[in-house]
Amino acid sequence: MIETKTNNTAWIDEELANLKEAGLFNMIRTIDSPMDAWVTIDGQHLLNFCANNYLGLANHARLRDAAKQAIDSHGIGPGAVRTIAGTMSLHIELEKRLAEFKRAEACITLQSGFTANLATIPAIVGRGDVIFSDELNHASIIDACRLSRAQTVRYAHNDVEDLRRQIDATTEYNRRLIVTDGVFSMDGDIAPLDKICEVAEEYGIILMVDDAHGEGVLGEGGRGIVDHFGLHGRVDIEVGTLSKAFGVVGGLVAGKQSIVDWLRQRGRPFLFSSAMTVPDTAACIEGVKLLQESTELVDRLWANAAIFRQGMQEMGFNTGFSQTPIVPVMLGEAPLAQQFSRRLFAEGVFAMAIGYPTVPQGKARIRVMNSAAHTGSDIEQALEIFGRVGKELGVI
Repeated sequence: MIETKTNNTAWIDEELANLKEAGLFNMIRTIDSPMDAWVTIDGQHLLNFCANNYLGLANHARLRDAAKQAIDSHGIGPGAVRTIAGTMSLHIELEKRLAEFKRAEACITLQSGFTANLATIPAIVGRGDVIFSDELNHASIIDACRLSRAQTVRYAHNDVEDLRRQIDATTEYNRRLIVTDGVFSMDGDIAPLDKICEVAEEYGIILMVDDAHGEGVLGEGGRGIVDHFGLHGRVDIEVGTLSKAFGVVGGLVAGKQSIVDWLRQRGRPFLFSSAMTVPDTAACIEGVKLLQESTELVDRLWANAAIFRQGMQEMGFNTGFSQTPIVPVMLGEAPLAQQFSRRLFAEGVFAMAIGYPTVPQGKARIRVMNSAAHTGSDIEQALEIFGRVGKELGVI
């Protein structure tokens, strides 16, 4: 007689069914073309308002050429972690260029923005220390705080006075760290980093900002939130990504030389995971060169975003409180957001629904990501389609 084994994963099937019933199951689209203003999905040519490709660099000719040339001169992959045999001259050049671009003392690159946070926070604080973290910080910050084993104290979103209250109420600590996103990716609002910096200096606390959605967007020529507020030399740690505005992949940490040196010794993703690949690194170098040469792409990004936001608001859409090219179209419940996204897709616009747990329940939305790659006619066509779908579904 064959003994039937217990199904130890039956709960997963139940949870998946619950997600589908609640309209929270994430349907992942597959793109069959380069990432650009227009993409091809399932044979359909669609206007793309879904990607973090802020400056249109993901399919830029100069970046493609740089990647190809680097493969011919340096191969494909480094084949090792940076501390053993994985550091190539390209990595050093990228870090020097990024430090210059960010107007920082030094810079270290990692495999992604997520791993940059995982490398940094546990290397700076640990058991017996305290982290003051904005309640809407990115998942990578939350996970890094947990890994550090430091006490994490959340403060109300972008509320500097609540940050002060939490600091005053937390009296037992060794080291302390304040960490915030620079641009909050779901709502598009900007952290009051200048005021947070004043608090950090007053209390003598290390200050860290994750500027993933500010890189290539805020500041002079896209130099980021520290440049936006003129806080060079005052923010201890600036984490960024090379997978959004720079159009490639990778993470960075810029700031004081001593902190960068420390991360080379104690940042676990730097120590225990292979380095960025050759073509990625070369493409990132070319992206930095582009932004150093001109502000044209950044200026076009902001102009496109302003036109789209104004058009949506004039039609009666709720676009939240965004201060950046991220424009949330607030719809409320996840099933409506998913239905709206499907109708947009059918009409020729790729813009995915965002629901719980990425955003709180009842605050589902279509998150529109504007790009410098969009033309004026692209924006006009998207607005016309959003308006038609909005009226059809009773949103406006």
